[in-house]
Amino acid sequence: MTEKKSEVLQGTLDLMILQSLDSMGPLHGWGIARRIEQVSEDVLFLNQGTIYPALLRLEQQGWIKSEWGVSENNRKAKYFQITRAGRRQLAKEVDNWWRIAGIISRILPKPE
Repeated sequence: MTEKKSEVLQGTLDLMILQSLDSMGPLHGWGIARRIEQVSEDVLFLNQGTIYPALLRLEQQGWIKSEWGVSENNRKAKYFQITRAGRRQLAKEVDNWWRIAGIISRILPKPE
């Protein structure tokens, strides 16, 4: 039996992108997507139609910034980096995540 890849819950993608950039430093979009897949042990899959609109939205909000560079395979790539405002937002998002996770854990039954 093959395991089904999970979809990213709405609202969590920004958190995962910001955390990836905070922990790994500047990455290009493909690298961010692969990092999230790797950490999820290949349960999550992010395609270009998912990751790039999120990166654009985060950049417009001032939480990340970008600059062009050359990737490890010698191709032109846009590298993204978290900003100070992005770090402040990340802290808020992490606090909110744990608050919501606590609420959900009180609602759901404990596994047997």
